[in-house]
Amino acid sequence: MSAMNHVEIATTFLRMCARGEVREAYARFVAADFVHHNAWFPGDRESLLLAMEQSAAAEPNKSFEPKQVIEGGDRVAVLSHLRRAQAELEYAVVHIVRFADGRIVELWDLGQEIPKDSPNALGMF
Repeated sequence: MSAMNHVEIATTFLRMCARGEVREAYARFVAADFVHHNAWFPGDRESLLLAMEQSAAAEPNKSFEPKQVIEGGDRVAVLSHLRRAQAELEYAVVHIVRFADGRIVELWDLGQEIPKDSPNALGMF
């Protein structure tokens, strides 16, 4: 079996985290010196790992579907559709993942709630 490329690693990591397989995803794909830019948590590896675990435990039935993936150099950007079951909310989410030596070393994420009555017939995807 050949090694996974950056796109496969990024999308697999995000899907695993959304399913609640956070520790396994981190063990397989995330570097020890990982940092992130989520404004709601300290920028270290452990803080985001714990936040992802708490999110998965609080909302185990969320749906996460990558829609577009762009790769350039050491970075992969993933546009995804996130559905939160309990809150009946949907989001367009972008994750930018930076790699070094085949592992995720940095992550940016941002999201926008999808309006129920958008005037844009094309939608967000």
